[in-house]
Amino acid sequence: MRDLANSLKVVRAISPAAAVADNTPFVSQIVDLAGFGGCMFAINLGALADADATFTVLVEHGDQANLSDAAAVPDDKLTGTEAAAGFTFADDNAVRKIGYVGSKRYLRLTITPANNSGNAFVSAVAILGHSRYGPAG
Repeated sequence: MRDLANSLKVVRAISPAAAVADNTPFVSQIVDLAGFGGCMFAINLGALADADATFTVLVEHGDQANLSDAAAVPDDKLTGTEAAAGFTFADDNAVRKIGYVGSKRYLRLTITPANNSGNAFVSAVAILGHSRYGPAG
């Protein structure tokens, strides 16, 4: 079967917004994986104006809905690496991705700029897959 639309669920992680012109982290919504066996964050980059800015990626997981028990995801529970999902000022208009295959229910993505004094446009979506209960809806 070639249909992806009914086997994936896409949810907002980091909304498109005005550019960030400092080192304020981009912190995603908490993503609930109930009924799904995996997740991939797609990080969408717009213009990155600062000539020496770098952006690091952190994926956290936990079992509490508010992620009060948040912990960094171990590397063996990620598909891809946080380092490869990170980016620099030279990556205008690119897309990065990082996947999660762990067993915790809740996830959060944080992208932290360093040396950023120019405009940075960043957004992200979470793509949930391996639905346990039929079409992903």
